[in-house]
Amino acid sequence: MATSVRKAVLPVAGMGTRFLPASKAVPKVMLPVVDKPLIQYAVEEARAAGIEEFIFVTGRDEATIKDHFERDEALYAYLAARGDDESLAATASAVLAPGTAAFARQEKPLGLGHAVFCARDLVGDEPFAVLLPDELLLGDPPCLAELVEVHGRTGGSVVALAEVPQAETGRYGIAEVTGEDEGEALALGGMVEKPDPPRAPSRLALIGRYILQPGVFTWLAAQVPGAGGEIQLTDAMAAMAQEERFHGVRFNGRRFDCGSPMGAIQATIACAMERPELRQELLSFLREVTPSS
Repeated sequence: MATSVRKAVLPVAGMGTRFLPASKAVPKVMLPVVDKPLIQYAVEEARAAGIEEFIFVTGRDEATIKDHFERDEALYAYLAARGDDESLAATASAVLAPGTAAFARQEKPLGLGHAVFCARDLVGDEPFAVLLPDELLLGDPPCLAELVEVHGRTGGSVVALAEVPQAETGRYGIAEVTGEDEGEALALGGMVEKPDPPRAPSRLALIGRYILQPGVFTWLAAQVPGAGGEIQLTDAMAAMAQEERFHGVRFNGRRFDCGSPMGAIQATIACAMERPELRQELLSFLREVTPSS
């Protein structure tokens, strides 16, 4: 798929404290959902949207993530010698072609806006995608592909949205909708990071998929702390929305917050249920461990 959005930024520098002790030695985004690490789902979604270059913003765990997406000739030889073609194909499918993966280091955890800013030199002067791997989104078409399609029609920046309960708006960036434009795309006049629920401009939350114009780096360069004392991407986008076209797209698939153990468990069950070879055995197990009402 040819697309005007060629590059994707994936912030993966989080400490993953809610997954300790598992995340002490293994990056949170490398923890498995069934038999693939969480980060691979985001990369596959980006590939399906036509993304050609992947920029990982890492912390201390860069080597583990890099190893996953590179070829491992010793492993390939071992699997080939055993005649394990299925495992060989699955392992090879994760590999990113030479020259398509780049890494930027976020030295300090100063917020999502700071993480994206760390990728500025690798992004350059072109629109780019941002995918937060903690958010596992299952949909047909994939979420980022929907954003790319809307971006192709409307230009400007585009974000994915999902409706959340009013009481939970203080946990998200919340969109301010000014109208419906260009089909199902919602025209946005701004957004607020983690508003007090009574003051939230809507119940439409930003859910970790964005297509942004490179002008966002100008706003991020100010390095102004926002909610939680961190440099917030939402604040930069809110400023951009005052000066240029910004749209939101409702995501109608299933969303799992894999930044929490419960979200990761739910995602694992949902993904396993999509696998014919696992579905029936999983259903039997769930019936076995679920008390009858």
